Amino acid sequence: MATNARIAPSILSADFSILGDEVRRAEAGGADIIHVDVMDGHFVPNLTIGPLVVDSLRPVTGLELDVHLMIEKPWEYIPEFAKAGADSITIHIETCPEPEDVIQQIHDLGKRAGITLCPGTPLETIKKVAAMVERVLIMSVEPGFGGQSFMPDQLEKARTLVAWRQQDGHHYDIQIDGGIKAHNARECAEAGVEVFVAGSAVFDADDYQTSIAELRASALGDR
Repeated sequence: MATNARIAPSILSADFSILGDEVRRAEAGGADIIHVDVMDGHFVPNLTIGPLVVDSLRPVTGLELDVHLMIEKPWEYIPEFAKAGADSITIHIETCPEPEDVIQQIHDLGKRAGITLCPGTPLETIKKVAAMVERVLIMSVEPGFGGQSFMPDQLEKARTLVAWRQQDGHHYDIQIDGGIKAHNARECAEAGVEVFVAGSAVFDADDYQTSIAELRASALGDR
C-alpha cells in the first residue's frame, strides 16, 4: 500500500468554458497536480489542446502542470510547452525512436521528464530509459478519450516498476491514468501507484473536495 497518494485531476473532463475556475476549484478541493492531456488527432484519434491553454492556466494555479503528450514527433512541440509553463512533460515510447534524446531535451529545458506507453506495449520497451525519468505513467485505458473503463491487467506493470526501482535505484514516481475511481484506487495503490490521474471522477462530481478526498482515502486504505 502506498504511503502517499497524489491526486491529479485531468482537465480533459473539465468544463472548458470555465477552465480557469475548474482548475481553481480542483486546487481548492485538495488536488496535488493538474494533468493536461494533449492529443494531436494522429497518434490518438482525438484532438485536444496546445501550449496556449497551458500558458493560460499557468497564472491560475501554483500546482504542478503535468503535460501528457499523446502526439507524433513530440520533440517539435516540447519547447513550446516548456515555455508555456509545463512543469513536467511525459512522452510516449511509441512516438520516440530515440527516447533518450527527447528526455534529455526535456531536462535541458529545466522540466521533469516522464515516459509512458499504451496498454498493449510491453513494459520492457521503456526499461532502457527508466533511469533517466522522474515519472512513469501507466495507461490503464487506450489513450485518446476520457470516460473509458479501467483495465486492471495493467497493474502488473506497476508491480514490475516497483521492483525495477528497488533493484536499480531508479527515482521515478509511478502514475496511472484511465478509469480511476474511488472503488479501484486502492488496488492501484497496492500495486505501487503513487500518482492518480482522475478525470470524470473529479470533474463530474458536484463537490470536488469530496471526490478528491474519497480517491485519496481509498488509495491510502482509509475507506
